Amino acid sequence: MQVSRKFYKNLNTANPLLSNVFCADPYGFEYKGRLYIYGTNDNQQYKLVGDSGKNTYEHIKSLVCFSTDDLVNWTYHGVLDVQTLAPFILSAWSPAIVYKKEDDGLDHFYMYFSNNGCGVCVLTSTSPLGPWKSPLNKPLIEVGMAGIEELNNPFDPGVCIDDDGDAWLSFGAGTTKTGTDLYPGTARIVKLGKDMISLESDFVEVKAPYFFEASDLNYINGTYVYNYNNSWVERKEWPYDVEAPAECSMAYLTSKTPLDSASWVYQKHYFLNPGQQGLNYSNNHTHICKFQGTWYILYHTLTLQENTQTNGGFRSICMDKLDIDEQKIDIKLSRGTRQGLSPIKNLNAFEKVQATCSFTSADIEYENEIMGSGQIAVKAKESGAWIMIKNVDFGKGAKEIQMELKGSGSLNFRIDKISSKSLAVLEINEKPSLENINSYETSSARVESPISGIHDVFLLFSDKDLCLKNWNLK
Repeated sequence: MQVSRKFYKNLNTANPLLSNVFCADPYGFEYKGRLYIYGTNDNQQYKLVGDSGKNTYEHIKSLVCFSTDDLVNWTYHGVLDVQTLAPFILSAWSPAIVYKKEDDGLDHFYMYFSNNGCGVCVLTSTSPLGPWKSPLNKPLIEVGMAGIEELNNPFDPGVCIDDDGDAWLSFGAGTTKTGTDLYPGTARIVKLGKDMISLESDFVEVKAPYFFEASDLNYINGTYVYNYNNSWVERKEWPYDVEAPAECSMAYLTSKTPLDSASWVYQKHYFLNPGQQGLNYSNNHTHICKFQGTWYILYHTLTLQENTQTNGGFRSICMDKLDIDEQKIDIKLSRGTRQGLSPIKNLNAFEKVQATCSFTSADIEYENEIMGSGQIAVKAKESGAWIMIKNVDFGKGAKEIQMELKGSGSLNFRIDKISSKSLAVLEINEKPSLENINSYETSSARVESPISGIHDVFLLFSDKDLCLKNWNLK
């Protein structure tokens, strides 16, 4: 069988996180032992304009979600179709999510996202994977509303909840008529109502020098931390004692009283533009988050695009460790890398593994990709397609592999190298009828000899349109 060479993420580098989906503007949060990441669905634009097209963002009306518990294998949860939920939007970009337990005893999730460049909208759910709904059926913040009449681009939200349970929303971009290069005057923060879908205070300016876009909020050790992307303009003025931020880098301010505009103190920049780090120039958007006690930085680059046929500016999400002193709220200058992170645990494949969980892949696409349409599955685009799962724990000895398959052909189970001998081959020869299109068959095969220890797993598809829903060892 010919093995596909169409893989765009390398076999030995953890960045970017997804191997075949362009996405950007990351936001991550920990929930019940998993790190969930949402981002702007650049893939939607890419599918419409193709390899020769440009990423001008206007066709993006959806978000993507994926998660992990080991930081190297990522389970793709599909596309959140925002336009269907909120048909009044122009676009859907840059999500920011928080959750809290409400009076009904359930955890409620609140997702704030950019409606193109002209406002902020909100979706709600009782699960990180939905179903989501639009509780307002209109923007929460929009151009021209009272208090921000001078803002032409009130977008790119950030959100946090403090120790008192109060929630705060930041946003903004561009310049005002009275703004300057040094102080564009468009960064804003507002207190959210207890219902999380209303506003409880006036809008307050965060005086962020050379502010451009990509607001982010964190609450760390009793301090509000406002992260933002600064502009490309030359630093002709700089009234602070610390180094001026590099062009299109990420910087931060801190405050104990967020509604006091004068209380915000500029600190420094903590992340350079990817182009200044050998990762190609692009716009810059980060989120800092804590997962299982360690701080990380999420950001986007053009790394995945390097290995494809396009040069249109389609972004991909990456992740590295972040060095931060929580006591002093000192965020060290961090670097983006191609290598990325190492696994923090091994994958237990004696429990069902969703087929969309992988380290990298070649020539695959997804079936039932819209979130909420049923469990998403991996589908071979061509014969020889494959997925790789890293650091799989075979325990004291796996004797059998079991899969849920649909279509016609064989799926080859290999370890350590894609070119290695197949240890098991699973066959399926019936295509489902149109009336039963989501019907999968369970297929099992004995492993030639019991396999123990930690191995990388390769699942190789023999035929186009062969679908895999999940798999596990026995």
